[in-house]
Amino acid sequence: MQRKRVLPLAAMLLCAPALAGTVPAAAAASPQAGPASAPVPAGPLRILLTNDDGYNAPGIRIAFERLTAAGYDVTMVAPLTNQSGAGTKTSNTPSLTVRHPEPKVWAVDGTPGDSVAFGLSEVFAGQAPDLVVSGTNFGPNVAGLATHSGTVGGAIAGLEGGVPAIALSTGGVTAPDPVTTVNAMGPTVDFAIKLIERLRTHASPGGPLLPKGVGLNVNHPVVGADGKGTPAGLASTFQDPQPLLKADYTDAGDGTWKLGVKVDLRTPARGGDVEAVSAGKIAISPMNADWNTGPADFALTSTLIAGLRP
Repeated sequence: MQRKRVLPLAAMLLCAPALAGTVPAAAAASPQAGPASAPVPAGPLRILLTNDDGYNAPGIRIAFERLTAAGYDVTMVAPLTNQSGAGTKTSNTPSLTVRHPEPKVWAVDGTPGDSVAFGLSEVFAGQAPDLVVSGTNFGPNVAGLATHSGTVGGAIAGLEGGVPAIALSTGGVTAPDPVTTVNAMGPTVDFAIKLIERLRTHASPGGPLLPKGVGLNVNHPVVGADGKGTPAGLASTFQDPQPLLKADYTDAGDGTWKLGVKVDLRTPARGGDVEAVSAGKIAISPMNADWNTGPADFALTSTLIAGLRP
């Protein structure tokens, strides 16, 4: 099932000169759920920073450094080890190992969802953060990749806890090159800072950074031979419905199957995140933490089941 995107918000953010890049796509709004978000504070924003690549990965370290340098009060609560592909999973074990290796840094031996849940419950006990930032992730989280992404899962956990959230990813739709992707992580975070300030500017007095239950999935392309180039613009997008990757199974003949993965890039949906990133643009897709598909599909389902009886 595909999460519907709540696009009017991103359209508003992208229409001003400082961030403008393209015309936003249209999509149906879905119901907003979850606890109310906290109002934007007058002082430095308090950010819970997480990811799925692990607390020592270059993307989250660059984010920690630059967000702190920009004046935010940043606390990292991230997985102890690489949890790429964990999606929205949370652990059901009776205990979790949590380390506190340095000031403002917590490492949770679990998923991004576990990390955010621990952060909201314990690290930020009594006063929720103003924003959850998840990433920046190594490689894109567009199309079907977003559904299974631990980076997006960390942001979803924030939304479920009533905290506005942004998922950050760096990469194109092809296999990422390590050097150029890491180089592009700096521009990714620099853009995120611009975006956060835009959210703060547009927040209503006493209101949250984003509407209740709404987060943003931000995908920054790798531009230039060294990865440090400037994107061609940005676009308010939706999650392209294509899976993007295809599993490839080979029978080993002993009851086991070897598993590989192939890129299966189809014609991008017009106005979707794959189209934007493929064109060298930053894709910004609003998302929500539930699986509601919107009023049109609700009405269709009601029509289809009319007259049925148990």
